[in-house]
Order: sequence, then C-alpha cells, then structure tokens
Amino acid sequence: MQNIFKILIITLVVATLSSCSSKDSPNYEYMPNMYRSIPYDAYGEYDVFEKGHSALIPPAGTIARGYTLFDYENTTSGYELAKKNLKSPFSSSDIDLKKGKELYNIYCAVCHGSKGDGQGILMKREKILGIPSYSDVGRSISEGSIYHTIFYGKNSMGSYANQLDDHERWLVTHYVLKLKSDLEN
Repeated sequence: MQNIFKILIITLVVATLSSCSSKDSPNYEYMPNMYRSIPYDAYGEYDVFEKGHSALIPPAGTIARGYTLFDYENTTSGYELAKKNLKSPFSSSDIDLKKGKELYNIYCAVCHGSKGDGQGILMKREKILGIPSYSDVGRSISEGSIYHTIFYGKNSMGSYANQLDDHERWLVTHYVLKLKSDLEN
C-alpha cells in the first residue's frame, strides 16, 4: 500500500510540474514592455517628438557638457586677434609641462618633431612637406596664436579641438612655447 501511495504522489508531482509550462505561450510576464518594446529605427519619423523631429532639440543657448565657448573666429583676423589678446587662464603652477609633453608627443610630434624643429616622422618620410619650425626667423607665435591653431587648425593642419579639452590645449600651448624658447637658445 505504501508503494502505491509513493507512486501516486510522484505521479501527481510530475503531472503538476509538467502542466505549468506551455511551449505555445510564455509564462506570466511581470513587465511585458521589457519583453516586447516598441522598435524605433534610427532615422525613422515618429509622432513621439514634437513637430515631427526625430529627437528632442536642445533649448536655444544650450552648451554641451565639457564644452567651452571660444570667442575668436576661424578667420585671419580672428587669428591675429587671438595672437595679440588671448592669454592662458592658468597660472604657471597649474601648468604640468610633463603632461603637456606627453600630449605634444601624441598629437604634434609626428609632424612638428619632438624638439619642435619641424622634423617629425611624416616630414622625414616626405608625407607632409613645409612644416615650420617654432624657431623660424620672422615667425612670431604667441600663446594665443598657438591655442587658436590647435583649436581651428591652420593650412594643412587640422583642428584638435575634439581630441584635446580646454585644459589640455593650454598644456600643449605652454609646452610649444617651452620648445620655442629651447630652440632659440
């Protein structure tokens, strides 16, 4: 009798467990919107946003996080104005020339050379010609002109505003001024 009772209980447990699962429909979903969310294509037009925009437009005057305004235009007159008026907002104690050298070697030395003499690896391999030395006669550069050039680029040199933040651009600027004084002495 006990064996029949055990077999009956085991059969009941197996039948109960197997009846809970169904391959045709999933079990109860606690958050169905996480299982079947509304798909949006990247460039699709939807009525979710106002006026048919594909994303929310930031309010007028919004400045992106980590971005600072630069008051000088990308023109020759803007360059000359920056050359004359733009000064570093950092004191000499805030400038880490070791970090400036590291950034210079990453972004600038390939063209300008590690000494600032215009003899970088691309110049030596004749990939880019006419890279000026920081000590060229008649070439007056200031911290404002260096910063403006890093920010906007000049001639065949592109802008490094996206690669270097504001503080890093000033670090490189001060390191370039150090290289310039080393070459002149």
